[in-house]
Amino acid sequence: QVKVVESGGGRVQAGGSLRLSCKTSGLSFDDYTVGWFRTRPGRELLEIACFSYGSGSPDYDDSVEGRFAVTRVYASGTVYLQMNDLKPEDKGMYCCAARFDCVYCRSDRMDVWGQGTQVTVSS
Repeated sequence: QVKVVESGGGRVQAGGSLRLSCKTSGLSFDDYTVGWFRTRPGRELLEIACFSYGSGSPDYDDSVEGRFAVTRVYASGTVYLQMNDLKPEDKGMYCCAARFDCVYCRSDRMDVWGQGTQVTVSS
């Protein structure tokens, strides 16, 4: 069974950094896209970053571009989200999801979701 497990969340002060990990398992192919999404109570699900198998570089939401960086390691099925210069508005539950045989991240079309990892940023 395909699974996605996130880790690395925690509490940091504004300006600090965290690195989140998204570990996939049960996949026998590399043609899948991985996306990072953030949820906050009462707010729309936000796509933070999307790393397609059809691209060598990820796409980022404007709010995090230049501060966040995604690295994908195919051999281990792991996607990392390096978060730098964190701001209070970056707080939330960060969820990783995979979509099979599609180069696009779409919140309502992702195939497998992880449980999420909480990120808290204090001012």
